[in-house]
Amino acid sequence: YKDGSIHVHQQVEKMMKEGGSMGLIAAPFNYEDGGLQLPLLAHTAANYILDAANNHLPGYSGLTSGAAELIVEFASKDLKEKYTPKMLTGEWGGTMCLTEPQAGSSLSDIVTKATPTDDGKYKISGQKIFISGGDHQYADNIVHLLLARIEGAPAGTKGISLFVVPKMRLKEDGELLFNDVTTVADFQKMGQKGYCTTHLGFGDKDDCQGWLVGEENQGLNYMFLMMNAARIAVGRGSSAIASAAYYASLQYANERPQGRKLASDGKKNIDQSQSLIIEHPDVRRMLLLQKAVVEGSMSLVLLAAKYYDLESTAQSNEEKKKYNTLLEMIIPVVKTYPSEAGAYSVNNGLQVLGGYGFCSDFILQQYYRDIRISSIYEGTTGIQSQDLLGRKITMNNGEGLKLLLNEIMTTVAKANNHSELKPYADSISEKIKLSEKVLTSLMPHALKGDFEKYLADASVFMEFFSLIIVAWNWLEVAENSQQALNNDDKKYSCLLYTSPSPRD
Repeated sequence: YKDGSIHVHQQVEKMMKEGGSMGLIAAPFNYEDGGLQLPLLAHTAANYILDAANNHLPGYSGLTSGAAELIVEFASKDLKEKYTPKMLTGEWGGTMCLTEPQAGSSLSDIVTKATPTDDGKYKISGQKIFISGGDHQYADNIVHLLLARIEGAPAGTKGISLFVVPKMRLKEDGELLFNDVTTVADFQKMGQKGYCTTHLGFGDKDDCQGWLVGEENQGLNYMFLMMNAARIAVGRGSSAIASAAYYASLQYANERPQGRKLASDGKKNIDQSQSLIIEHPDVRRMLLLQKAVVEGSMSLVLLAAKYYDLESTAQSNEEKKKYNTLLEMIIPVVKTYPSEAGAYSVNNGLQVLGGYGFCSDFILQQYYRDIRISSIYEGTTGIQSQDLLGRKITMNNGEGLKLLLNEIMTTVAKANNHSELKPYADSISEKIKLSEKVLTSLMPHALKGDFEKYLADASVFMEFFSLIIVAWNWLEVAENSQQALNNDDKKYSCLLYTSPSPRD
């Protein structure tokens, strides 16, 4: 942070400009809006690779894409034509401005004010904090999608509206004019140091203009369009960081000689040459734990992206409702499990390196710092857990839970056709029965209106429920793999079982 602006690494320019020119930012958009109509599933897989390579950079393009999506979906044709073309090419950046110093995650306490003017615009005044990608020298303009309260609006979240508030506003002749959006500071963080996080001031000189997106008091509803995709992105990034950490620790374990293998009598032969640490059972345990978390969370993230696509392309209202419900059921898990289990996974990777894991000579310590934000981004673990137990489990009298359990039991039934998989299918069946027992015990508290007691262990329930969902994903992978092996589909089997080397 220097002279009122934030200076970032030159690779941010490469990410935005080259990412824009190759269609990375615009990929999910419709053709008529300048996009490629790429399914979120494919876009998620591509961004997974970027996140694993450097989890700091994709946020700049990802937030720009998300902000542009809200303008395309809900803003006027004029705003759409003015702002989205240069956002999709990476010339301009985009952000989401929700959090305020006094409000945090409690959006009902937002006080940023929007005052109507005679010419249809709004004067904006207030502050926003923790704004990722909020300012940097490689964008000619940053287009902020900002939540604010119009004077006289209802209290709470029902009175929140959404506005386009650019750092530089466009004059009629196309010239850019400063819009009284001030970069107050850059938060100094323990991780993701290549991804700026800003404190922004709006209207310090009473000259910040904003343009209403859609209807008044519908801001939070519009913002939720992006929420599911954003939470999938957080899960994706967490899994990708854990993946990078896994391959880094696997490579180290294959190169680091230390100690000797135990002989059958339990003793070491000091005359033998040192063993690579990957030959030690506890190191192998930690590596396999990492692999299980990484690939399980990756499968979960891709499943959410698949549901998102199936909802978008549904041919009937019934089909659309089905995939929307399934997505809503797993979204809290998709955001939380890769974040929490991913941190546990990276911690084990750091342990593989021993003392060197704590040193900046190796990248594991950076991954450990980077992934810590994931359980806070886009709603903390506590918030996601309350959403799961308090909203999703109970919505429509448990309709969503029944639908999800039906999907799981369909996989269990298919797995039961293979003797090799029956023990795993039985294990999941038992855990589903246990989850029903847990909910039967908890639900009376909710029915009596004692929601504090009902939600007291929401985070513990999240961990329990997440493991069932990820186990189901693993069983789905196993059933498809076993089916392919039984059909002697060697090509398909080879693709499933070939793991890349650490250097790939």
